[in-house]
Amino acid sequence: MKAIVNGELFIGNKFYTGKVLIIDGERIVDIIPQEELTTTYGNIETIDAENAYVTPGFIDLQLNGCGGVLFNDDISLETLDTMHKTNLKYGCTSFTPTLITTGDENIEKALELVKGIENKGKYGVVGLHIEGPYISLQKKGIHNPKFIRKADEAMIDKMVEAGKENVRIVTLAPENTDKKIISKLNAAGIHVAVGHSNATYEQVKEKEGFGITLATHLYNGMSSFNHREPGVVGAVFDSDIKAGVIADGFHCHYSAIKSAIKVMGERLYLVTDAVSPVGTDMEYFYFEGNKVFYKDGKCFGEDGTLGGSALTMDAGVRNLVKYCDITLEEAVRMATLYPAKAVNIDNEYGKLQPGCFADIVFLDKHLRLKKVIAKGELV
Repeated sequence: MKAIVNGELFIGNKFYTGKVLIIDGERIVDIIPQEELTTTYGNIETIDAENAYVTPGFIDLQLNGCGGVLFNDDISLETLDTMHKTNLKYGCTSFTPTLITTGDENIEKALELVKGIENKGKYGVVGLHIEGPYISLQKKGIHNPKFIRKADEAMIDKMVEAGKENVRIVTLAPENTDKKIISKLNAAGIHVAVGHSNATYEQVKEKEGFGITLATHLYNGMSSFNHREPGVVGAVFDSDIKAGVIADGFHCHYSAIKSAIKVMGERLYLVTDAVSPVGTDMEYFYFEGNKVFYKDGKCFGEDGTLGGSALTMDAGVRNLVKYCDITLEEAVRMATLYPAKAVNIDNEYGKLQPGCFADIVFLDKHLRLKKVIAKGELV
């Protein structure tokens, strides 16, 4: 057992001083006043937070790669290990490795890989995010058009068989997908996200009722809001759909994020959509056959199309506070509790409370990372 002392603990909706977090193994087991520590737990090992903000570990529901690797390039345990170790440097303790539009062979390989991991927590994995290939050609972004196709029931059945613990999110274009497919995924507890979609407002609203619960990278890869045709963005605003947003300053204007926060509240969460250059000095890489350059913090294809991001979760939190006029408390929730709620894992993730995993981030007063604990281990 260990006690985290001398920190400002983010418990519930605000930061508390004078509280101590007790962890036992990979779980949080208690929160007590600091003056009661010795009488309650005796000579327990302590971790000095040194007056840092102490928050839950960040959760990234859209992560293609980092640390020089890309999940699409090498669907292996080694890739997941590299991604996890890189993530920890930026406070991200849990993530959904994201496989973008590709062939069935790679989808099956990813399913088998994640199904076969006995201790997913060791790698920070909370299930796959399969982004495509059932998307719109008009809104493909960097996705390779040769792999874009309509959903077939045989592959959907394999996703369902893998289960919601292994497949958390499937991103698709609802205008090209039969409602039976959406219903089947939803009934299995797999979250269906609208993304890379050119759907009308009406098409999204129609399919929402069959189980669309999420939206992938709000504003990007979707039909825009217009006062006569609200598009996918308007349908997301006018619904219960939760959405990730990339707060890197390239994917959307910070004013647009501010507007989304005002409209959506806790339905909006932070994602990175990060790719291999994060944590490296790479100048370019290949994303399913497309060359993508990395320069001045931006990832872009040869035609200027954005190809993922170089954002990290800790930088995203800082950007939200600095540019989006929200409190640190709300920015932390957007990186922890809200994504956990979006995929129904908030019983164990996204909170500092007894019973939850001891995934913990320490931030200094400039919101720079100081320490990270993952599943109870100081890393």
